[in-house]
Amino acid sequence: MRTELTDTTSSKIDRAMLAARRAVGSPTMGLVLTLLVVTDEENAYDAVRAASEASHEHPCRIIAVIKRTSRGPQRRHRTRLDAELRVGSDAGSGEIVLLRLHGDLTSQAGSVVLPLLVPDAPVVAWWPAEAPADPARDELGRLAQRRITDSQAAADPVGVLTERAASYAPGDTDLAWTRLTPWRSLLTSSFDQKALPVTGAAVESEPDNASAELLARWLEHRLGVAVERVATDGPVITRVRLATTAGEVRVDRPAGVLAQLVLPGWPDRKVALKIRSSAELLAEELRWLGADEVYASALRVRPAQASLSA
Repeated sequence: MRTELTDTTSSKIDRAMLAARRAVGSPTMGLVLTLLVVTDEENAYDAVRAASEASHEHPCRIIAVIKRTSRGPQRRHRTRLDAELRVGSDAGSGEIVLLRLHGDLTSQAGSVVLPLLVPDAPVVAWWPAEAPADPARDELGRLAQRRITDSQAAADPVGVLTERAASYAPGDTDLAWTRLTPWRSLLTSSFDQKALPVTGAAVESEPDNASAELLARWLEHRLGVAVERVATDGPVITRVRLATTAGEVRVDRPAGVLAQLVLPGWPDRKVALKIRSSAELLAEELRWLGADEVYASALRVRPAQASLSA
């Protein structure tokens, strides 16, 4: 069921949501959280679709906050709130509220959203594209226990990590970090059979990849060695090399689907290491709403002066 409201208010939206739930027999008691998706019109469709797919694992109320700002001195938007409500089969496993804020209302998003949060449920804020410099102090970020950004979507993906480190607060995380979960698991498990002292390392990836930089910092933090950053044609991270006293540990992923794991004294083997969708990454982040101290430690590592090769 879809309901559209033009030039409305938060209280009218809340009443319309209640009426829509009654019409389709959809109670709120099954919703485990509120997911705030803060985006612009250009990225709204893909972001809401990813959030809706993630809601199949985590039933939630998705509130997409779309700020419609004027562009150019001749264009002005009257202060107005428009909304689209989706309940039942049109909303996946939860509810969807699309809020379009016009004019001065774009600077009051917190007061618009607050009455629409699921009562007594945690709040997660996600910025799929442009994110504030300090998410925890942002008007919507202050409402959330968990704040998800994506450094790879920034104009300077690697440079913005310095900003993220300076503003980090417990509850902050980044999809650039979430993309590393399979890599970190594979590299950690490769030393389960036999602990080998690591004397050097290298991360190879496409240029300006935030995930590759975070992986290099994580390795420097955990192994205590300088990690070389090597630029390749991609896609994304293509290889990680760890020099050990017994030989090289290597993970090759040239195609982005299957990787080859090379361990000294063991046969080479193929492992699944696909590039995951935004919905899969978001679903992973929604499983844990506490502080990610490992991410914080990696984010704060001051990169070693390693060479960047072509």
